[in-house]
Amino acid sequence: MRKPDFLAALSDALQGLPQSDIDKSIEYYNEIIEDQMEDGTGEEEAVATLGRPEEIAKQILMDTALPKLMRAKVKPTHTLRGWEIVLLILGSPIWFSLLIAAASILFSLYITIWAAIVCLYACNLTFAIGSVFFPIQGCVFVFTGHYAAAAFYFGATLVCLGITVLLFFGFNNITAKLIALSKKLVLWIKSLFLKRSRTK
Repeated sequence: MRKPDFLAALSDALQGLPQSDIDKSIEYYNEIIEDQMEDGTGEEEAVATLGRPEEIAKQILMDTALPKLMRAKVKPTHTLRGWEIVLLILGSPIWFSLLIAAASILFSLYITIWAAIVCLYACNLTFAIGSVFFPIQGCVFVFTGHYAAAAFYFGATLVCLGITVLLFFGFNNITAKLIALSKKLVLWIKSLFLKRSRTK
């Protein structure tokens, strides 16, 4: 792919972002390509090292704050006419309620993902605490002559310690997947602003 084609594809993939952000991104990647070409790299080879424009746009989108996307989306592209203002006001009980409901659902999903992560590690912490306090209780029973109870608590310590280690590695794996899911959710929300902008 040649530089003009790459920059055009990137610009198209970024439509919906504020124009100033698009211009900065295009200028940044144009400079990277120019620098590589000055070092003796061919144009198509320099472009190829950057990756696909869609992937670059996805990363830029992920780094763009959601409020900035929302401001760019709600900013009117033309001066509103009188009848448009009247329709907005009359329809506000419907569209505003739907907007709040959609935002609440998406926010709840995001919070649920992170609440699940906190719950996983809280569960693991419970077993870790048990593996610390059970041997103390076991020592108390040893000193008071209750050896059967002491053996039970020392055994419970080993069980808790084993479960803590196993859950730690298992929960780390689950947490990585949940974090990736939360990123996908945020990216999907942000991409809604771009897709709708492109349909205009």
